[in-house]
Amino acid sequence: MNAPIQQAKPSFLRTVKTVAWSFVGIRKNSEYKQDLAQANPFHIIVVGIGAAVLFVVGLIVLVNWVVK
Repeated sequence: MNAPIQQAKPSFLRTVKTVAWSFVGIRKNSEYKQDLAQANPFHIIVVGIGAAVLFVVGLIVLVNWVVK
C-alpha cells in the first residue's frame, strides 16, 4: 500500500537536495512526489539557478585549468 505523503514545512536543505537529485536525474517516483509536495516553488527556482551558475562556473574553471 502507498504510505500517505506527510506535509512538512519546506526547508532550504531539502530544496537543495531535491535540485541536486534533479541534476543527477535518478530518483524514486515516490520520493519525487514527496519532494514536490513539500517544496516551495520559489526556493526551487532560486536553488536551481544557483546550481546551474555554479555548474557552468565550475566547467569554465576546469577547462581553463586543463588548457593551461
